[in-house]
Amino acid sequence: MAAAVRPGQDDRMPSTLAAFLGACLLVAASPGPSTVLIIKHSLRSRRSGFMTVLGNETGVLTWGLVAAFGLTALLAASELAYGVMRVVGAVVLVGFGVQTLWHARRPAAAGIDAAGGERAKSGPASYRHGLLLNLANPKAAIFAMSFLPQFVPPGAPHLPAMVGLAALWAVFEVGYYGLYVWFVGRIRTVLSRAGVRRRLEQVSGGILLLLGARLALEG
Repeated sequence: MAAAVRPGQDDRMPSTLAAFLGACLLVAASPGPSTVLIIKHSLRSRRSGFMTVLGNETGVLTWGLVAAFGLTALLAASELAYGVMRVVGAVVLVGFGVQTLWHARRPAAAGIDAAGGERAKSGPASYRHGLLLNLANPKAAIFAMSFLPQFVPPGAPHLPAMVGLAALWAVFEVGYYGLYVWFVGRIRTVLSRAGVRRRLEQVSGGILLLLGARLALEG
């Protein structure tokens, strides 16, 4: 039997969706590890940047589905599980930071797009990096659990509504972060200069290291 629709529920849907998309915009606009990683990979090529976005949003969708099925509550309730994920997430961030700083030291870093082999590998590797960074972040899991239920319309079936919101969230962020990739691509002529690029790599690596250290030291 179909779930009964409460009077006025349809009228609230547009305003609920508008509020949800507004909240998604605020979430995406908040600087974080994913933003740094997307910009870092966009410096290599638009393909690399966009694949990083797709990997990150696959992680967002995964955590949204986990939250929809109520499994995220197990992570929130278990100090051991959360602690293990926190350490793993910190290691991933520090690893990316060290890799970025090491890459900035290489003289050939500014010419990476000229190497066909590097271009061919950049897509799958960038996707994996975006996915791994998101899935290794316990904060992303907990946030999805607290964020999505706020926008489930009263009287709506909980599971389908949560799944739909998770998918909409991921699609919205693909579009939002796609603008980052496009913008970096537009100014790559300036950013690709050896000195500028090396400095940006150093800044990105330093930020990732600091975020990893902060995550590791959190209680």
